[in-house]
Amino acid sequence: MSASRVFLGVDGGGTKTEFVCIDDDGRERAAIKIGATYHPEIGLAEVLHRLHQGLAAACAAVGVVPADLAYAFFGLPAFGEDRVIDPQLNAACGAMLGHGRYRCDNDMVCGWAGSLACEDGINIVAGTGSIGYGQHRGRAARSGGWGEVFGDEGSAYWIALRGLTLFSRMSDGRSSKGPLHAKFVTHIGLEHDIDLCQRVMGPPAMSRMDIAGLAPLVVAAADEGDVQAMAILDRAAEHLAAIAGAIRADLGFAAAEAVPLSWSGSILTNATRVRSRFVEIVTTGGFHSVTPRTRAAHGAALYARKLATGLVRPSALAARQPN
Repeated sequence: MSASRVFLGVDGGGTKTEFVCIDDDGRERAAIKIGATYHPEIGLAEVLHRLHQGLAAACAAVGVVPADLAYAFFGLPAFGEDRVIDPQLNAACGAMLGHGRYRCDNDMVCGWAGSLACEDGINIVAGTGSIGYGQHRGRAARSGGWGEVFGDEGSAYWIALRGLTLFSRMSDGRSSKGPLHAKFVTHIGLEHDIDLCQRVMGPPAMSRMDIAGLAPLVVAAADEGDVQAMAILDRAAEHLAAIAGAIRADLGFAAAEAVPLSWSGSILTNATRVRSRFVEIVTTGGFHSVTPRTRAAHGAALYARKLATGLVRPSALAARQPN
C-alpha cells in the first residue's frame, strides 16, 4: 500500500479516543484506542500528549510517519466551543502531522460520518454527553452539546444524575424503593446511604466520566421493572428526539421528506429502551431510522478521505453555531 494513500480518522471523546487508518478503498489498516481527550476535564496539555501518543501508534501500525498521511480528520470533544483553545488544538494537530492536509472539528462529525457513511442526514450522539449533527446539500447544523452543567440531555451523565437523585429520594422515603436503590448501594459500596454524598462530591469528587459510568445502573434497574428508572430513560429518549427535530428544521429538509436519522454513543447503542423509544418518536416525526453503518472512528477516517477529494464544500465543514 502506498504511504501517500493512508487516511487517518480520530474520534475523540469524554471516555475514550480512537485512531483509525484506512486505505483508498476504505479498508481498515489500524485501530488504536487511548483515553479521553476532553480538555475541559483533563486540560489541554494532557489532550495534546495523548493525541501525540495515539498518532504515533497509529502511524507505526501501518508503517508510515505522520507526514506521509494523505489526509487526517480530528473529531475532538468540545471543539468549536472555546475561541481560545480551538486555535491551539488546531495548530497543535498540524504541528504533529507536519503538513496542512488535515481538519479539526467537533467529534459529533465522527458520529454522523460513521453512522451515515458521510451521506446527507442527521446523527444523534448519546454517550458521556449528547449532541446532534447533520448535513444537507452542503449545509451543516448542530443542536445540543451544551455540556454537563446545564445541557447534555439524554446522555449517560444526564441519566446518571437523575439516577442519583432518584436514589436519594428512595433512601429518605420520598419515593418508593425499586431495584435502582440496591444497585447503587452494591455498585458504589455504601455502608450507609448518606455516604453517597462523600463518594460523589468528595474529596475526592467523582469525575464527569465516573458519574456517567453510573448510567448503566439506571438502565439495569429499568430492565428489572423499576418504573421510576424507566421514566428517566423514556425522558432521555424524548430529549434526544427533540435534538433531531431541531436539526431537521435548521437544515431545511422538506416537510414530506423522510430524513435519514442514525445514532452513536453508548446510550443509544446499548440502552435498548432508550433507543426503541427514540426510534418510535422520530419515526412518527418524519424520519427514516438508519442502523449505524460503521463506528464513529471509522467514519472519521472515511470523512478524511472525502475531504481529501475536495468533494466537501467549505460551507459544510463547520456547523452553524447557536446564536
